[in-house]
Amino acid sequence: MANGSVTDPDACRSGPLTGLVVLDLSRILAGPWATQLLADLGAEVIKVERPGRGDDTRHWGPPWLRDREGRATGESAYYLCANRNKRSVTVDFTQPEGQAVLHRLAQRADVVVENFKVGGLAPYRLDYPTLAACNPRLIYCSITGFGQTGPYAGRAGYDFLIQGLGGLMSLTGRPDSEPGGGPMKVGVALTDILTGLYATVAILAALAARAQTGRGQHIDLALLDVQVACLANQALNYLVSGSVPQRLGNAHPNIVPYQDFPSADGHMILAVGNDAQFARLAEQLGHPEWATEPRFATNAARVAHRDLLIPLIAQETRRRPTAYWIRALEAVGVPCGPINDLAAVFSDSQVVHREMKRMLPHPLAGEVPQVANPIRFSETPVTYRNAPPLLGADTDDVLRSLGYDASEIAALRQKGVI
Repeated sequence: MANGSVTDPDACRSGPLTGLVVLDLSRILAGPWATQLLADLGAEVIKVERPGRGDDTRHWGPPWLRDREGRATGESAYYLCANRNKRSVTVDFTQPEGQAVLHRLAQRADVVVENFKVGGLAPYRLDYPTLAACNPRLIYCSITGFGQTGPYAGRAGYDFLIQGLGGLMSLTGRPDSEPGGGPMKVGVALTDILTGLYATVAILAALAARAQTGRGQHIDLALLDVQVACLANQALNYLVSGSVPQRLGNAHPNIVPYQDFPSADGHMILAVGNDAQFARLAEQLGHPEWATEPRFATNAARVAHRDLLIPLIAQETRRRPTAYWIRALEAVGVPCGPINDLAAVFSDSQVVHREMKRMLPHPLAGEVPQVANPIRFSETPVTYRNAPPLLGADTDDVLRSLGYDASEIAALRQKGVI
């Protein structure tokens, strides 16, 4: 698959993308999320960063990873979430010598991922037409806020802005009429994450096409496009009906009851997906008659009469603690669950069993926590080879693999190119 591996000391790699070489020119989250996923799957990812500063997220703290003595290291938790299994190379590509380094890397790479503004890399001869001319097999993925074309193409795009512009915040949060009502962003940079996943899918599809044609191609991926695409049923609710969906808090626009409810000691979630489940819920709540009540007997009827039904359910769920309801409802096959904070998430028996928290060796801290990749292969497992690298940790090794000798590397360093 690869055009020729850049130095990789890990000979025992077994992932499905073993041998693939990725040149990562991206920063922040969407691009690094995609390249971390490719790295987890076995690809060799060379992360190119600015000398002295690196990826912007290295500075997005606190919190900071702490060293063996408990002192802050300057390695931010944000950076650590999206950069494992990569190798960090510092190159100033505003200088011709830096561009030459990246050209050598691009000639050997299978994939380039970048998230600069439209046209931002052309002055440095790192744009798709330039790199494709020297490596026609190159897959070049550009991630921007708004895409390579259109009236917004020149704008910078950030997850928060896109959640608002792309409609997600109009659907998230409680109605204006309720206390605390108003539009709300999702608690993680979801549009960035989804864009990273779409980027990975697109790259793998382009690699499959290259296997047939021998040619690479340019992938144009926009955060706004991804956000609109991921409106899913809510988008079709609008396009089919012509009615603009409104914020419902934790309620579902098409299913009732499917939201949070109060308990005697907090809150819980009910996710009733069909009429049989509702009948069993009604029985457990002490109101079996609800299952035959015309206003509640079918999901369509419950959606139409949600304002009547939801308070009746809440009146009953308040009588018992969350743990009681989860035991009782799980026993009869009614989907339900707690609302965990992250401490509860990472101590949950299922999360522990699935090893979703991993520890990797780290040169400053001894070890660093990571959240596991959720993909489970039977034959080509995900590998956890390296912690997110220190800035420029692999510069010399990678340059030597490209044919630079010690004096040339020293000269580049003296000029501030690396």
